[in-house]
Amino acid sequence: MEGLKFVLVFVVLALASSFASASDPGPLRTSVLPSKKPMVVLFVNGKFCKDPEQVTAKDFFFPGLNVPRDTSSAVGSNVTAVNVAQIPGLNTLGISFARIDFAPHGGLNPPHTHPRATEILLTENRLITKVLNPGDVFVFPVGLIHFQLNVGKTNAVAFASLSSQNPGVITIAKAVFGADPPINPNVLTKAFQVDKKVVDYLQKQLWTDNNN
Repeated sequence: MEGLKFVLVFVVLALASSFASASDPGPLRTSVLPSKKPMVVLFVNGKFCKDPEQVTAKDFFFPGLNVPRDTSSAVGSNVTAVNVAQIPGLNTLGISFARIDFAPHGGLNPPHTHPRATEILLTENRLITKVLNPGDVFVFPVGLIHFQLNVGKTNAVAFASLSSQNPGVITIAKAVFGADPPINPNVLTKAFQVDKKVVDYLQKQLWTDNNN
């Protein structure tokens, strides 16, 4: 992917608490697939388990991750998640994967955090403080806010592995300005030190996005 440039900005805003544990529990079995008939099977790591005799290759398979995705969204990116919802065989294994496609000239994966996972991201482009050679990786520790931005003139792609079968994602702007019911605008105006008109605009825009 010659000619691509990619900026990773790692914002160190720890959201840790000594009273909370966000990681997956240790695997209880080698692989326990979710089941559509929960009344007759074991419940493990947040998913009901499938009868081993009904397991097929499809339970461990996800096709097409090599295919570029549409990046015409408002932020110019498209995240294809591959977690336990897409591959039932990931249940109890404590890992997932993602493909992130970026539009040229500013395609952005907005600031977000994964409440249950550390992320390791592979790209071929440029870090804000260090040039990454092809095949290099960058780690975003669990719970820390991070984002990726494509500053190149062509499309870019990155692949990420996460240390949870279901890592979750909290997009900061939507969580704050798109909350339902809305957070009191006076609180946000004071917290972010901006004019109330800015808060009103963001709440209207992001609340609408969250409820479409």
